[in-house]
Amino acid sequence: MTKILTFAILFLSVTIMGCMYRAIKGPSAADRLVAINVIGTKTIILILMISFLLKETYFIDVALVYALISFIASVVIANYIEKSGGK
Repeated sequence: MTKILTFAILFLSVTIMGCMYRAIKGPSAADRLVAINVIGTKTIILILMISFLLKETYFIDVALVYALISFIASVVIANYIEKSGGK
């Protein structure tokens, strides 16, 4: 089980790098926002998988706080995109 989790963590890390590319080079602001949301979601999953791997429960609290911060950041960015006219 440890090998599977380690492979999944590495795979998610690589896909986060692809999402970072899309967040930087995205053709529109909406694409960038979606990429940032995907990065946040994958990071939460990574934190939870590491929590399971290390058998530490306090990482679950960290993941929940990160999810709340990620949601608030997404709302703020979406509000900024709306005010700027989608550019």
